[in-house]
Amino acid sequence: MDLRWLVDDALEITVVGSFSRLGYQARRRLFGWHDPRPGSLVGRTALVTGPTSGLGRATAVSLASLGARVVLVGRSRERLSATAAELAQRPGDTERFPVVVADMSSLASVREAVATIEASEPRLDILVDSAGAIHAERTVTEDGLEATFATMVVGPFVLISGLLPMLERSGDGRVITVVSGGMYGQALPLDDLQFEQGEFNGTLAYARAKRAATAVTREWGRRLRGRAVRVNAMHPGWADTPGLAESLPGFYGFMGPLLRTPAQGIETVTWLASHPEAGLGGGRLYLDRRERPFDRLPSTRLSAAQRRWLWEEVVRLAGIPDPVPDLPRRRD
Repeated sequence: MDLRWLVDDALEITVVGSFSRLGYQARRRLFGWHDPRPGSLVGRTALVTGPTSGLGRATAVSLASLGARVVLVGRSRERLSATAAELAQRPGDTERFPVVVADMSSLASVREAVATIEASEPRLDILVDSAGAIHAERTVTEDGLEATFATMVVGPFVLISGLLPMLERSGDGRVITVVSGGMYGQALPLDDLQFEQGEFNGTLAYARAKRAATAVTREWGRRLRGRAVRVNAMHPGWADTPGLAESLPGFYGFMGPLLRTPAQGIETVTWLASHPEAGLGGGRLYLDRRERPFDRLPSTRLSAAQRRWLWEEVVRLAGIPDPVPDLPRRRD
C-alpha cells in the first residue's frame, strides 16, 4: 500500500490529527493537491444556503472565485445583500450573486424559494447546503417540527427535491451537504427524531440532525445511482467559525490554535463542486478529499432498512410526494 494512505489512516485514527488544521496541512502536502483551474466554474450556477457567515460564506467566496454564478439563500435580506456586494469584484457584478430570502426551518419558505429559483434561474448545477443552527431550548416551527431537525434535515430535503429536475437538466448536477464530525459520537434514535423525550440539549440535537442528514445523503446516492446528479456529504473537521465559538466556547478556546480556517474547512466542498471525478457515484462522506467511514462506533450505525425508514419519515414530515421512489426489492 502507498505509504501516504497509511499516514492518512493514522491521522484519521487520532481524530485531533485528522480534524484539526494539522490534518489539512499534512494531507495537502502528502497528496500534492492541485487547486481548481481558474475559471473552472464559469457558466455554471451554484446555490449556497447559509452564505453570510462561517463555512457557508467561505463556500460562496470559493465558488465565486472560480467564476460560478452563486445564488445566496438565507434568512436576512440585509445580510445576503451585503454578502453579494462584497463578493462582487466589478461594478454591476452583483447580478452574478442573486439573493433569495428563505428560512430553511419553514417548509412554506423553502417551497417559495424553490419557485423563485425555478422562475429566475435558467440552470442550476451545484447545490451546497451549509445552513445550520444550534438552539438553547427546544423550539417548534410553524410546521410542528423541532427547529434543528427542520433546518438541517426536512427543509434541505424539500429544497433538493424541488430543484432536482433543474440539477438533472444540467447533465452533471452536484449536491453537497455539509455535516459535522461531531455526529460520530451520537446515535440517531429513530423513535425520537425531534428530541421530544428527555431534557433538550442543543448541541446533541445538532449532532443528531447532522447524522440524519448524512443518512439521507446515503439514500439520495443510492436512489439516484445512474442518474445525472451526484449527492454527497462532507465534514469540515474543526473550523474556526462563529457557530463553534458560540456553541462550544470551552472547546473553541482550548483548540483555538489548531482550528482550521473556514477556507480550509470547505476546501473539499470546492473539490466536490469542481473536479470532474470528485464524488462519482454519490452517497458518500468525505473529509479532505478522501471518502471516510460513516460511523466510528457500532452503536451509531443505521442499517439499510433503517435508512429507508428514515427517508420515508422525512418524506412524510416534508409533506411532499417521494422525489425518488424506491424500486421494489426482490426477495432472495
